[in-house]
Amino acid sequence: MKVGIDSYCYHRLFGEVYPGQQAPAKELSFDTFLSRLPELGIDGISLESCFIPSFTPAYLSGIKTTLDNQQLDRVYAWGHPDGLEGGSNEAAYDDMLRHIEYAQQIGAKVMRVVGSSLQFRFQPHGPQLEKLTKMFAAATAIATRYDVKLAVENHIDYNSDEILQLVKDVNSPFFGVNFDSGNFLRVADDPVKAMKKLAPYVLATHIKDLMPVKGVPVDEWYFFSCVPAGLGLVENVRLARLLKENNYEGFLAVEIDFLHPDYANQEEAVVAQSIKALRNIAFQIQ
Repeated sequence: MKVGIDSYCYHRLFGEVYPGQQAPAKELSFDTFLSRLPELGIDGISLESCFIPSFTPAYLSGIKTTLDNQQLDRVYAWGHPDGLEGGSNEAAYDDMLRHIEYAQQIGAKVMRVVGSSLQFRFQPHGPQLEKLTKMFAAATAIATRYDVKLAVENHIDYNSDEILQLVKDVNSPFFGVNFDSGNFLRVADDPVKAMKKLAPYVLATHIKDLMPVKGVPVDEWYFFSCVPAGLGLVENVRLARLLKENNYEGFLAVEIDFLHPDYANQEEAVVAQSIKALRNIAFQIQ
């Protein structure tokens, strides 16, 4: 089982600072981030398109060369923060289609996509899923021509039954799931039960580990905040075993968004500790 990270781990350092977070003393450039990847000792990287500074063919070719030289598996991640807004944003759909070619240009075989977000979570899901099915079916037909598979993330929007319905309704080997372990917990859906349903369709992962934060209202999305893998509530060993049993070919990608107060401003340390924990998991299930 391979181990990697999602570049969103460093969103605060890239300049995306959430309310309640402290701005970094110095921002991290995307190019510096790429140059430091060998220090992490990883097998794969999921690159969030929102932090890529240029989409010219020359720049994307440079990213591909860098990742090829580092022998890294890769996922191209589109859709932050709200994706297709539950199927209501046609401009976002057109943007997603453009990024399929960008994914191919960096050498990614999988592109994470986002159907919705917590901003639309409490609107009726039936009409959203119907619209998203049509959008993703059409987009998948295009992605197939680029030999890129689309992987929809559960983005604090839908539960595992709804994600499974979406995948089955799109009905293509080029459409699957970017399984986010923490985001299922945040919608009160057990991650292990979710993985049992979705493992055959998982093309990419976000491995979060979460703990509740005292003093934060339970209905706030960051009530469950990120801690190093292995120290939270998510049973990552069981998730990894289910992936292995279903012949998962991707990597376990560490992702952190809102850090638990015990680890505030410690992205790099949390990432390093999480990579080590996932390496131990990979060893256990080999």
